[in-house]
Amino acid sequence: MQPINNLFSVLTSQVAILLGVVVAIIVVSVVGYAVWKRRYSSKQSQQVSQLSGQLKGKQQQAEILIQTISDGLIVTDTEGKVSLLNPAAAKMTGWSVDEAIGIDVRLVTKLQMEDGKEINPIMYPFRQVLDTHQPYSGVLLLSDREAKTQHVVSLVITPVILATASELAGTVAVLRDVSDARQEEHRRADFISTASHEMRTPVAAIEGYLALALNDKVSKIDSKARDFLLKAHESTQRLGNLFQDLLTSAKAEDGRLVNHPIVTEMGEFLEQLTEGLRFAAEKKGLLMDFTIGSAGSNEKGIGGGKVIKPLYYALIDPDRMREVITNLFDNAVKYSETGKITIGLTGNDELIQFFIRDTGHGIPADDIPHLFQKFYRVDNTSTRTTGGTGLGLFISRKIVELYNGRIWVESKLKEGSTFYINLPRLSTQKAMELQTAETQAV
Repeated sequence: MQPINNLFSVLTSQVAILLGVVVAIIVVSVVGYAVWKRRYSSKQSQQVSQLSGQLKGKQQQAEILIQTISDGLIVTDTEGKVSLLNPAAAKMTGWSVDEAIGIDVRLVTKLQMEDGKEINPIMYPFRQVLDTHQPYSGVLLLSDREAKTQHVVSLVITPVILATASELAGTVAVLRDVSDARQEEHRRADFISTASHEMRTPVAAIEGYLALALNDKVSKIDSKARDFLLKAHESTQRLGNLFQDLLTSAKAEDGRLVNHPIVTEMGEFLEQLTEGLRFAAEKKGLLMDFTIGSAGSNEKGIGGGKVIKPLYYALIDPDRMREVITNLFDNAVKYSETGKITIGLTGNDELIQFFIRDTGHGIPADDIPHLFQKFYRVDNTSTRTTGGTGLGLFISRKIVELYNGRIWVESKLKEGSTFYINLPRLSTQKAMELQTAETQAV
C-alpha cells in the first residue's frame, strides 16, 4: 500500500502544479488582453482624435486662405446668387461679405467691356457659364458698388459639376486686379500701333505709285523694268501685311480686338467660306474638299461619343472666325505642293470641332508646342522660302480663346498637318433663345 500511496501523492502534487500553471497562464492572458485592449483603444482613440484635428486644421487652413488671398473669390449657386465672397472680392466690388450673400451676382459685380462698353446680357460671363456649363476667362472692367473706382480685372469663372450626378452646382470665380499690368501693356501696344500706323502710310504711298507705274495706261516700261517693279510691289504688300499683323496682335494682347459675337450655324458658315476659298487651292493645282460628319475628326479632341447630325450652333463673331479659317487655309495652300486641302466639321452634344487638313511638308514634333507663340516660325527650308511674320497662328489662338475655344495641330513630316478648333456648342433651343434676344436688342 505504501508504494501506491506514494504514487498517488506524487500524481496529486503534479496535478496541483499543472493546475497552478494553467491558472497562471489564464491570469497572465487576461491581464495581457486587458493591457493590450487598453493600449489599442488608447491608440485608436488617439488616431481618431488626430484625424479629427487634421480635418479641423485643414478646414481652418482653407478658411484662412480664402480670407487672406489677395485675389477676389466669388462662389454662386445655380441661380447666379452669391453664396461666398471673400474680403478681396468685397473690396473690389464695394459690397460687404454679409450684404452680398444671396444677392444676384450681376448686381454685385458691375462688369463692362475693357473699353467701357456695356456687356450684352446674353454674354454676361456668369450667365454664360451657367447656361453653357463651359469655363470663361477674360479681362474686363469692374466698378465698385458706388462706381467711385474701377479695376481692370482678369476674370476666370469655372462651373462646379457634381461628380456623382454630373449636375451643375454653381460657379467659382477668381478676380485678379491687373490694372497696373494693363497700363504697361497699353503703353507698349500704343507704341506698336503708332509705329505701325506711321510706317503703313508711306508704304501705302509706295504701293500706290508702283501700281501706277505698272499700269500700261499711265506709263510705258520695258519688260525688265516691269519685272523689277512687280517684285517691289510684292515686297511692299508683304510689308503692309506685316504692319497689319503687328496692329492686330497688339490689340489681341490687350483685349482691344473688335468682337461682336452672334449665334452662327457653323455648317452653313464653313460651307460658304470653303466655296470662297476653293479658287486659291485650285489655282495651285490642289483639290478642295468640305465634309460634315465624323470622317477625319479627332474623337479624342471632342471627348468621344456619338457624332450628332447638324445643326451646329456656336456663339462667335463670323468676321473674326473667318480670319482664323482663312489664315489656316492660306498656310495649308502655301505649304502644300500637291494633294488636297480638306475642311471638315463634326461635333457632339457639348462641342463643335472643325479642322483644316493639308498634304504638305508637315511640322517637326519639337516645333509643335511653340507654334502658337508670338513671332515663332518653324526653321526649315520651306518656311524660309515662303516667308511669313510668325503672327498668324498667335492671332488665331487669341481669337479662338475669345469664344472659350481651343486650337491645336497634329502633324507628321512629309505627310501633312491638321489644325483642329473646338468651340462650345449651343443646343438648338438655346440658339433660338439667343437669336430672339439678339433681335430684341437691335
